[in-house]
Amino acid sequence: MTKSELIALLASRYPQLALRDMDFAVKTMLDAMTQSLASGQRIEIRGFGSFSLSTRSPRIGRNPRSGEKVLVPAKQVPHFKAGKELRERVDAAYLDEQKTDSVPSGA
Repeated sequence: MTKSELIALLASRYPQLALRDMDFAVKTMLDAMTQSLASGQRIEIRGFGSFSLSTRSPRIGRNPRSGEKVLVPAKQVPHFKAGKELRERVDAAYLDEQKTDSVPSGA
């Protein structure tokens, strides 16, 4: 799902709110999450999951075009860990899909 698809879904669920208000709300939420991560804070959304920063150590990489070795500096990267409820709902949906795929048709 893209950001524009999320905005369209929210607008269809809440028709009393204007599309531009949904757009503003989603952008504001994502900006706040981005700023929190950029400042080193952890984000936890109960029932969904948590976002944190992981540190990647510096390493020696390889330029794929020339083959020469290059130093890749250390960096911080966002990391998402799904919450228990999200994992269970995704797993249940997957299992339901597997059941419907394995049922022989016309039987």
